[in-house]
Amino acid sequence: MTRPLQPPPDAAPAASRRRAALRRLLALAAPFWRWILLSTALGFLTIGSSIGLMATSAWIISKAALRPSIAVLQVAIVGVRFFGIARGVFRYAERLVSHNTTFRLLAKLRVWFYAALEPLAPARLMQYRSGDLLSRIIADVETLEDFYVRVLAPPLVAIMVAALMTIFMGNFAPELAVTLLIFLLLAGAAAPLLTRWLGRRPGRALVEARAALDMALVDGIQGMADSVAYGAQERQREHIAALSAALIDQQRRMARIDGLQNALGVLLVSLATVAVLIVAIPLVEGVNLASLALATIAAFEAVLPLPGAFQTLESNLAAAGRLMDIVEDVRPAVSDPPTPSPQPDGFDLVVQNLRFRYTPDTPPALDGISFALREGQRLAVVGPSGAGKSTLVNLLLRFWDYSEGQIRLGRHDLRAYHGDDARRLIGVVAQQTHLFNTTIRENLLIANVEASEAQIVTAARQAQIHDFIISLPEGYDTYVGEQGLALSGGERQRIAIARALLKDAPLLILDEATANLDAVTEQAVMAAIHALMAGRTTLIITHRLVGLDAVDEILVLDRGQIVEHGTHADLLARGGLYRRLWEMQNQLLVADA
Repeated sequence: MTRPLQPPPDAAPAASRRRAALRRLLALAAPFWRWILLSTALGFLTIGSSIGLMATSAWIISKAALRPSIAVLQVAIVGVRFFGIARGVFRYAERLVSHNTTFRLLAKLRVWFYAALEPLAPARLMQYRSGDLLSRIIADVETLEDFYVRVLAPPLVAIMVAALMTIFMGNFAPELAVTLLIFLLLAGAAAPLLTRWLGRRPGRALVEARAALDMALVDGIQGMADSVAYGAQERQREHIAALSAALIDQQRRMARIDGLQNALGVLLVSLATVAVLIVAIPLVEGVNLASLALATIAAFEAVLPLPGAFQTLESNLAAAGRLMDIVEDVRPAVSDPPTPSPQPDGFDLVVQNLRFRYTPDTPPALDGISFALREGQRLAVVGPSGAGKSTLVNLLLRFWDYSEGQIRLGRHDLRAYHGDDARRLIGVVAQQTHLFNTTIRENLLIANVEASEAQIVTAARQAQIHDFIISLPEGYDTYVGEQGLALSGGERQRIAIARALLKDAPLLILDEATANLDAVTEQAVMAAIHALMAGRTTLIITHRLVGLDAVDEILVLDRGQIVEHGTHADLLARGGLYRRLWEMQNQLLVADA
């Protein structure tokens, strides 16, 4: 079982990592600074209109009680109408701009994360659970949708509104400005710091609990058939229920903090209103008291979201930190050279004294192997499980880099090629063919997006899958289902062969291409493979010793070393490991018959 993602052992302290996550989020938001400023200005105008509406309405009511001439109220009446309409217009515009900015940020964040994640595959991602990766790229990114709307913009709006209210109150009396500013600071700074302190641990725990539940759900769905077959569905349900209860518990804790935050906000609004009135009564004309009180209440619309912003910030930083754990704290296993890839001179493949180990403390997966595969030849690499066959394929595809020995492709060191350029020269038919949940046509076009209909049909015919495809109701537009499960194993393999034919790469790797097929299907697939191998330099990786009498040379690997090499007939005559493997396979075939 693969282990879940963990921060690297040399990770910086938590506070430093939170600061790094915040800097990364701000850097991602920086290109949208014009939109952010526009949204902040619209938010300020919205709350400013609310303050104007409340203050002007209160003044009209107070002044009207003195029965003045209608001309005295005329300007204020127009002001009420203006502020009432402006508030709705500005609120709509602010929501439109802020959400547009949020969606742009999320799109940029997803592209940034995927672009950073792709170079790590597959070497640096094989140890990670797919459910955790899925949680990070979906749930954690979605968590960050609140970063702009609830974290970044509200403090900026609050600062502008506090400045406005300081000027407004200062026009009546400096003491009023100081009094209101104290309560705005309490609501906008002290309360957020308190809720952030209270919500720091639950916020991080909430993200982790959601990720754990997502992982369990993905694992449960992927392994549902096995769980039912072994009667483990009840244990799986109990496990998911426990994780769900843990998530609900963290959500409940956050809800309690929300309740405390709301109650504290209402209390501070009430205390501020009373304090402003107490200070204003001896200093301000009575007709203005209601305006000051209602303007004070309206001003808190800008600072009351700040405790929630600080509470949300912890979840945002935890989610951003989980993304950074992968894309910034993990280096790719392979680095492309700074110079352009060379042009291959032919398609010979030469391996000299190649040694490789996955980690410094593990035995070598390959230990000093050497061979030469000339252009147009066929070479088979066989051996028991763990002999190093798959490791050789991973090195050839530049999923890992070797440090000792040399691999030369087209008379150039393989490390001189950029990874994508090297892989363009190699076609692979693997044991496990991944088909995307789309049409057969789209799955074939992955190999060559510019392939014509005639090329697709030709490749399918050569792979002996065309007749089957056209027998389907939708033909090449038939959906294959998730991971191609609507097709049989042999059909999936023949689509993989058609895909390799469309790619038309000069070097072909067959990595256990018929390992999971029955004998009848294997023969049909092998016929398609022989068509694929024609005219190509071919490396066959297999533990099934079928059809190897047609290859030019066979290498027998055991524990990372070449223990035998020669033709099929030569190796059988020697009576070594190859013959033992061949006899064992024949005994199994006889037993199955």
